[in-house]
Amino acid sequence: MTTALPARAGIGFKPKHLQDLARPGAVSWLEIHAENYMIEGGPRLAMLMDLAERFPISVHGVGLSIGGEGPLDRLHLRRLQQLLDRIRPAQFSEHLAWSTHQGAYYSDLLPLPYTEATLRHVADHVSEVQDRLGLQMLLENPTSYLRLADSTIPEPEFLARVAEKTGCGMLLDLNNLFLSSVNVGIGVEAYLAAYPLERTGEIHLAGHVPDPGGGGELLIDSHSTAVADPVWALCAEVIGRIGPRPVLIEWDEDVPEFAILEAEAARAQALLDEVPA
Repeated sequence: MTTALPARAGIGFKPKHLQDLARPGAVSWLEIHAENYMIEGGPRLAMLMDLAERFPISVHGVGLSIGGEGPLDRLHLRRLQQLLDRIRPAQFSEHLAWSTHQGAYYSDLLPLPYTEATLRHVADHVSEVQDRLGLQMLLENPTSYLRLADSTIPEPEFLARVAEKTGCGMLLDLNNLFLSSVNVGIGVEAYLAAYPLERTGEIHLAGHVPDPGGGGELLIDSHSTAVADPVWALCAEVIGRIGPRPVLIEWDEDVPEFAILEAEAARAQALLDEVPA
């Protein structure tokens, strides 16, 4: 099923909610993490292919290491392409981050210095991914926990220039933006003014928690709680500027019962319904 992702509310799919998705509700589309389904066959892949017949699917990668120093992992790309060919998703996205170095894989999304050299490197990787997969990818803004001294380009300008060079779209994670504003003092209004909002193909909302060892001064992108009120306010502001976009509720840790996720999606849908197309 090849279907454009609707400008409505979706959730990140978890197998524990499979039966709940059998009935109509507030969820219009699903997102999956690519690396959970880059397999040759079996019941997990069969389950996903069945879901793809019933829902538009957004595939979100967490392991391509777009900002990695070395070349992209060709085996990883090939397995990703096989998955996309099988389910024909509505959209594919990845993070502005790195997670590999000299053959080692780090189970985290690590920060990049925003420099001219990094810009060329990331743009080359984004173009390679799009050429190999034969589609436009979306690039997600990261959560910032520190400022890298080598950075010379503000993050929204960096993303805008990558998009200009490659034609990629943007995945605007508003929880990440809010956390960056608290953790390192990024000004939200200035960020949005410089960010390529018109290229936004998907919006992410998620929950966060204070760093238990940081005296509450650092916020962690935990995806383990409900969306916070300041993030909801940001979402209303952004869709008020650019119109409805697909909005995802991310909840990856301490995953609740489906009714709680559905209520979060319904709240997102209510915001979308208030804005003219």
